Amino acid sequence: MTQSMQHRQRYGAMAQGLHWLSALAVAIAWGLGLLGGQFPKGSPRETAEFAHVVAGEVVVAMLVLRLIWRFIDPPPPASPSAMGRAADLAAKLGHLALYALLLAVPAVGVATLFASGDALSIFGVGDFPSPWVKDRAFEHSLEEIHEILAHSLIALSAVHAVAAVIHHRIYRDDTLKRMLPPAILR
Repeated sequence: MTQSMQHRQRYGAMAQGLHWLSALAVAIAWGLGLLGGQFPKGSPRETAEFAHVVAGEVVVAMLVLRLIWRFIDPPPPASPSAMGRAADLAAKLGHLALYALLLAVPAVGVATLFASGDALSIFGVGDFPSPWVKDRAFEHSLEEIHEILAHSLIALSAVHAVAAVIHHRIYRDDTLKRMLPPAILR
């Protein structure tokens, strides 16, 4: 078994790296989404908007890689929980909701971009033209949905993080440790 493969009770280095890179990309995309309008018009705002889109593309790339990696190297079995079956089910549903939001937020973001009549720049390498004509009302509606979904992703991510800390500090189980590199645990 390679170092990137899962260990019996822990996630492997690849799964951990994809998890934390996803979290970082989400935080960057969300922060730029919140602050993008604060930049002066022109080049600084355009740069912030471009970075926001690229961060969203990284989120999607990380999601695809994470799903592929789950098939190559399935996650370790869930740790027994002191909180019972209902909490275990809530955790599974929470993880599914996180994955759904990791896809939905960028997808609605792309739809918003297309509704504005703009092309989607793929990592700044090439452009995918909008398949739609510009529709300001539709763009505004999609922008609202994108924002609500993005805030929901951040809120659910915060619940996810708090739950991991509760497991670590209160229940003293290995839930959080399973997703941290061994060097951090020393």
